[in-house]
Amino acid sequence: MSKDNIIALAIFCISSIAFFIWGFQYIPSHHFIIFSVATIFGIFMAFNIGGNDVANSFGTSVGAKTITIKQALLIAAIFELSGAIFAGGEVTKTIRQEIIKLPVTDFDPMLFVFVMMAALLSAGLWLMIASKKGLPVSTTHSIIGGIVGAGLALGYVLTSGDNLTAMVQWNKIGQIAISWVISPLLGGLFSYAIYYQINKNILIPSKITQSKQARYKERRKALKEAYKLHIKDKSQEEQIKELSLLAFHDEEDGELTNLSDFQQKIKDLKHKEKNINTFLHIKRFVPHVGAFTATVIASMLLFKGLKNLHLNFSTVETLWILFVIGTCAYLASAALIGIMAKNDPNKAIIRIFSWFQIFTASAFAFSHGANDIANAIGPFAAILDILKTGAINGKAPVPTIAMATFGVALIVGLWFLGKEVIQTVGSRLAEILPVTGFSAELGASTVILFATKLGIPVSSTHILIGAILGIGILNKDANWKMVKPIVAAWLITLPAAAISSAIFFFILKYMAGY
Repeated sequence: MSKDNIIALAIFCISSIAFFIWGFQYIPSHHFIIFSVATIFGIFMAFNIGGNDVANSFGTSVGAKTITIKQALLIAAIFELSGAIFAGGEVTKTIRQEIIKLPVTDFDPMLFVFVMMAALLSAGLWLMIASKKGLPVSTTHSIIGGIVGAGLALGYVLTSGDNLTAMVQWNKIGQIAISWVISPLLGGLFSYAIYYQINKNILIPSKITQSKQARYKERRKALKEAYKLHIKDKSQEEQIKELSLLAFHDEEDGELTNLSDFQQKIKDLKHKEKNINTFLHIKRFVPHVGAFTATVIASMLLFKGLKNLHLNFSTVETLWILFVIGTCAYLASAALIGIMAKNDPNKAIIRIFSWFQIFTASAFAFSHGANDIANAIGPFAAILDILKTGAINGKAPVPTIAMATFGVALIVGLWFLGKEVIQTVGSRLAEILPVTGFSAELGASTVILFATKLGIPVSSTHILIGAILGIGILNKDANWKMVKPIVAAWLITLPAAAISSAIFFFILKYMAGY
């Protein structure tokens, strides 16, 4: 085992042990065994979210070689946890409260604990299987499938099989199911639109100007060779005089008189070549892209992501902050381009969008943390609250140490389990470059943060895969053969998690003596 693996494993073990010690003081002693088993299931689920969902989140960045796996871990550690803490409340409530409809009276809360434990275990197992096969699936599908399956089992227990579907709020499932269809479509549409504009206004015009400049250079070079052949029959003194005149013109581009036809044509080509500005479209449009990106991400954070900080900005103040952020991003982008103006335009574009992609990858990590770490911490928070209070409350607090422990599990899961999924997302669906990776991440981040604001547990996997395929369709390099097993896994996810969860519910109930 490598040194890095040992360090990651040590951090994981220390955080888990610390959480167990905290839990033994937080939970009544007669619930220690159930707490321990539930903690293992919850951490296991968070670990596998890291191995699958966080892995596919960073697949575009790693696939484009914008960041390394270690850098992805650092970004994930900071922004995934920030998103979960600051922006995950609405989705957590949806996962915990709006899937299962619990009876008001004559109901043992411990049965609900078994529902959530079964859901965590079944979802975690399915995610591990999918990750081992390199298939990016939805943690949201998995946990909701698990809750639905265990909910049906609970309905069977409470109604003796007369009305086992009564426990599931099917209208909520329907709303979520609609979002599953809309998610990849919106992801594809947003990323397609973003990349289309970048391609139209920056990439294609830059290639055209570079090609035009290269043609002038080649024509001037060919004309020089022809000119040398033209003067070879002249005396040596005349050859030296004319070639010296041509060399002086190449270096100084001064105003020369009495030029021959060859010299005049070479001068005209040199003038045309110098007048082509290969950075024109980069200078004109990249700052707008930078300003737009910063404004979109900042607006999502201000309107939703930082809501729990109670900043209480007025609409005018919020708009002014967005204006300042957009202006700063515009000026910073323009400054970067100015620094690179003497470099090769293609390398400059790659470098600029690599930096942009780091920014969008961070935003995507934040939005992913806001949505999907709730798939582990939401059910576990409900379990923890019931074990502590003995009742099912409308809102259950999420202890900071629980969020930190699950966050560590998520990052360690990415480290040990995420490489296959990263390869699938980063290289097997379509060619990912910094520009395409940036477009996919920005489009996906926008969709996810909108969904988080509405409290809808969308699938970040579906959104991102849709975003990548949207760009692949535009570039005509989408790998539809790879899409088939991924879609098949999507279809299997919910029933597989539901069936296994129902089985686990009965096993847990039996082992606990209920």
